[in-house]
Amino acid sequence: MEKVRVRFAPSPTGPLHLGGVRTALYDYLFAKNQGGEFVLRIEDTDTARYVEGAEDYIEEALEWCGIIPDESPKKGGKFAPYRQSERRDIYDRYTEQILKTDYAYLAFDTPEELDAIRAEFEAKGDVFSYDNITRNRLKNSIALSEEEVQKLLNEKTPYVVRFKMPVDRTLNLEDIIRGKSSVNTNTLDDKVLVKNDGMPTYHFANIIDDHEMEITHVIRGEEWLPSLGLHTLLYEAMGWKAPEFAHLSLILKPDVSTLINKDNIDSITKSFTEEFVMKNNEFTFDESAPIIKSFFSEVKSPRFKSMLTENDNDNSLTASVKQFLKKGLSGKLSKRDGDKFGFPVFPLDFKDPATGNISKGYRENGYLPEAFINMVALLGWSPSHDKEVLSLDEMAKEFDLNKVHKAGARFSKEKSEWFNHQYIQLKSDGELLHILKNTELNLSGISDEKLLKIIHLMKERATFPKDIYESGTFFFEAPVSYEEKASKKAWNDETSAILSELATTLNGIENFDAETLKQEVHDFAENKGLGMGKVMMPLRLSLVGELKGPDVPDILELIGKEESISRINRAINNFK
Repeated sequence: MEKVRVRFAPSPTGPLHLGGVRTALYDYLFAKNQGGEFVLRIEDTDTARYVEGAEDYIEEALEWCGIIPDESPKKGGKFAPYRQSERRDIYDRYTEQILKTDYAYLAFDTPEELDAIRAEFEAKGDVFSYDNITRNRLKNSIALSEEEVQKLLNEKTPYVVRFKMPVDRTLNLEDIIRGKSSVNTNTLDDKVLVKNDGMPTYHFANIIDDHEMEITHVIRGEEWLPSLGLHTLLYEAMGWKAPEFAHLSLILKPDVSTLINKDNIDSITKSFTEEFVMKNNEFTFDESAPIIKSFFSEVKSPRFKSMLTENDNDNSLTASVKQFLKKGLSGKLSKRDGDKFGFPVFPLDFKDPATGNISKGYRENGYLPEAFINMVALLGWSPSHDKEVLSLDEMAKEFDLNKVHKAGARFSKEKSEWFNHQYIQLKSDGELLHILKNTELNLSGISDEKLLKIIHLMKERATFPKDIYESGTFFFEAPVSYEEKASKKAWNDETSAILSELATTLNGIENFDAETLKQEVHDFAENKGLGMGKVMMPLRLSLVGELKGPDVPDILELIGKEESISRINRAINNFK
């Protein structure tokens, strides 16, 4: 059996999307499961869309995710170079080869000539396609005589190389994920294989590189399914064995209605209204009154009107927006979805070199790479058991392309946070200390010993590393106010006197550790004939400002005797 070789071949036209990460991950997992090799190839022939720094971003993102290629532009390998822009001589050789077959021809049509023919078709209500019918009347080496073709070549007339699609053939295609399908070649057009600058298009360069690099399996997004017939024929034209194909479903937008709440309803309303104004520019938008329902009443789309009619008796702005978002949005997860609803769609922060705008990444949002990759892996694939938290090695042992789902996978912000919480719990206190010290939090002046104790107490409640610090700010700063509802529950006319006596008791304790403090506070309450709630609730309120946090004796130990008594006295003065 031949050795399994897969490749991830992104274009450096921007940051790596969540879907691209999943493709790379599935490539990697499949290769490791089969004892094969994973190749990173950069397809950078689209110079018009090339983005400076995007290639470095892709490599850094894969490294952060733990998806390490066996061969790449940076690492090299026996099939180098791994950038398409450096493989021109290889493509030139195969262009000559395919032109000697009956599967390709030269086309000299100018863009203006093709536009004119397209307009001619549209005037008759038809759609123009450069195919086995129209090519016989166009300016190409099939319709022209050899003398006319040679004359054009002598005059250095620009041309492209097109694929000559066979007439009326049924292609029987197979996909590992989607099974068998068929397509008739009469429905396919004559795609450009080589542009007029001599560089191959994606279709041609892709199959050349895959053949040259001995790729055995091509795992890619479902947007390439319509090209499967052409690619299969290209392998046939070149006399090569085609790899096996597996087309991944889309990662879908979340059920965005679940992301709407009272805190973001106004900004979401404004965002969506502005977007529809751009798409229907005859309408205006008054920023001082972003009422989405009144705006929709002006929109002439029957879909919008039907949604409003269904909710006609409900004047709630929230209900109207939720109804529209739930029914009006579907399809592929996009960057704009993340921007609107506050979650990243890229693994790392990306700064657009043209605009300077920064798109947030999972790393900078506090996600652990293991959690991020685990979440991505289960967007379209299920292991053979119910276990959801899996290491990269465990996933590689389990991975099977036959268990990848055909249906689209719906992204969930809540699920991504759930995974991060699980991995926070799996980290040792020492590992979390290292992570915290490498964040932007200002931890200067706090000893590692104290931080380790805080981490141990707070990590159970944390979704992100920063939560350990932010939800435990009372360890570092005395409360400046007291939560109103908690104050009414914890404080009455007798409380000040009780806490004043407790402060005296605490001041006399020499071993100010949690175990001793727990016993002393218990004994204090018992001696006074008080229930523990009468002591513990106002004591917690004094120390924290709210009725939350870890065990009170642990808080007392960590902030120390002097600070504990100071906070108790401050609370007493506050409630006078």
